[in-house]
Amino acid sequence: MIKSMTGYGRGEAEAEGRRFTVELKSVNNRYCEVILRQPRSLAQLEDKIRRQIQNKVTRGRIDGFITIEETGEVTPAVKVDKALALTYHKAMEELMADLAISDKISIRDLISLPNVISLEQTEDDVEAWYQAIQKATDQALEGLMSMRENEGQRLKTDILERAKIIRQLILGQVSERAPLVVQEHREKLMQRLAEWLENGTIEENRLAAEVAIFTDRADISEELVRLHSHLEQLAQILTEGGAVGRKLDFLVQEMNREVNTIGSKANDLMITNAVVNAKSELEKIREQVQNIE
Repeated sequence: MIKSMTGYGRGEAEAEGRRFTVELKSVNNRYCEVILRQPRSLAQLEDKIRRQIQNKVTRGRIDGFITIEETGEVTPAVKVDKALALTYHKAMEELMADLAISDKISIRDLISLPNVISLEQTEDDVEAWYQAIQKATDQALEGLMSMRENEGQRLKTDILERAKIIRQLILGQVSERAPLVVQEHREKLMQRLAEWLENGTIEENRLAAEVAIFTDRADISEELVRLHSHLEQLAQILTEGGAVGRKLDFLVQEMNREVNTIGSKANDLMITNAVVNAKSELEKIREQVQNIE
């Protein structure tokens, strides 16, 4: 199936009290380039995520955005520094004795002192995070590939329609007109020969040059055959599908070369107009091909 290099996908998954969101956006590029933007806490997972994307995408620039959202289920651990509490308690007793103060030290007094009780974040389970991110990335890739495939089908339809127009212009109108152009060139050459004969002189070099020009300009059969072959290849490649963007780009260049040669050889207004219209369609095909994977 033909795929465009333009698409978007989004996925979500939860783990360890966090929601992980992955968004993927792709545009055309000669190679497969994956750019990830994520929190620093996910840096060690970047290579795994990039490989996961590259296993699905052959060409294009893919911008990935990964965000983490707390879902309110993360409960920090409570840490009690017993040694520090005993130190505080001993110091308070010594101070009361020195000041001749008779009082009781309550637990509330101790826990209110600095660093006796503190909240400690639980250690992140990066492996559990990766499983969730992997799931979210799969969802995002599914949406991305679906959009790329739909856009690819649209491009395929458009290219085939334009190829049909080129076939009608060159292999239809030009092929019909080409024999008449040959005949017109022949008649003009015969008129020149008649004029030279009337004058009683024929320049051998000039005659050879005229014949060479006639032969070169009049015969476009090879170009028509090659262009027909290129159009057949174009349809076949689009039908087979796959990562064919580079192959199509080269083929369109070859088609453009043949059309240009036809235009330069056939010194004829009707053929020139057909060539101009064909080149316009070829340029639109070239632009479409630039976005095919």
